[in-house]
Amino acid sequence: MAQTKLITLKEEWQGAWQHRGFRNKVTVGMLVVIFITCIFPYYFQAVESRTGVLLNDPVLRIIPPHNVSVAIFIFIWAVSLLSILRAVQNPSMFLTFIWGWIFLTAMRAITIYLVPLEPPVGLIGLVDPLSNAFYGDKFVTRDLFFSGHTSTVFLLSLCIPGKLDKKLILVATIFVGILLLVQHVHYTLDVVVAPLGGWAAWLLARKVVKE
Repeated sequence: MAQTKLITLKEEWQGAWQHRGFRNKVTVGMLVVIFITCIFPYYFQAVESRTGVLLNDPVLRIIPPHNVSVAIFIFIWAVSLLSILRAVQNPSMFLTFIWGWIFLTAMRAITIYLVPLEPPVGLIGLVDPLSNAFYGDKFVTRDLFFSGHTSTVFLLSLCIPGKLDKKLILVATIFVGILLLVQHVHYTLDVVVAPLGGWAAWLLARKVVKE
C-alpha cells in the first residue's frame, strides 16, 4: 500500500513537472522566497529602529500578559508539519502556498511600513529560534500590522485541500490569534485584519497558479 502511494505521488509530480508553466512558476517562486529570506533581517531591523504610534487597545487592557510562546508554536509547527505533508502529496497546493506566502509577505512589508506602531503595553517577546533567525540580531517588536503568524496559518487553511484539514487549521488560526493577544505580541487590530491579508494573498496566488 505504501509503495503504491509513493508510485502515485511520483507520477503526480512527474506529470506536473512536465508542464513548463509549472516548472517556471516553482523555480521563480523559490528564487523569490530565497531573496525575501535574505533581505528579511535588514528590513525588520530598519523597521525596529523607527518610532510609531502606541494604540489604546481596550481588549489588551483587560487581558493580563502571559508568556504562552510554547503553546503558540505548538499550534504553528503542528500546522506547518501537516501542511508540508499535504503539499508533498499535492503539487498544486505546494505552488499555491509558495506564491501565497510571497504575496502575503509583500503585503505585510507594505502595511508595516505604512502603519508604524509602537509595541503593545506588556508585550512579552515570542521565543522561537527558527522564526527569530530571520529577523536579525536585534529582537523585533514593531512588525505589527498585520500579524504574520495569524495570516500565514489562515493562508495554509485556504491552500490545504481536505475539509477536515481546513477545519483543524481554522481552529488553530483562532487559537494562535487569541494566544498572541494573551502574550500582548500584537494589537487586536493586527490579529483581526490578518485573515484578510491571508485571503487576499491566496486569491492572488490562485491567479498565478491558474495562469
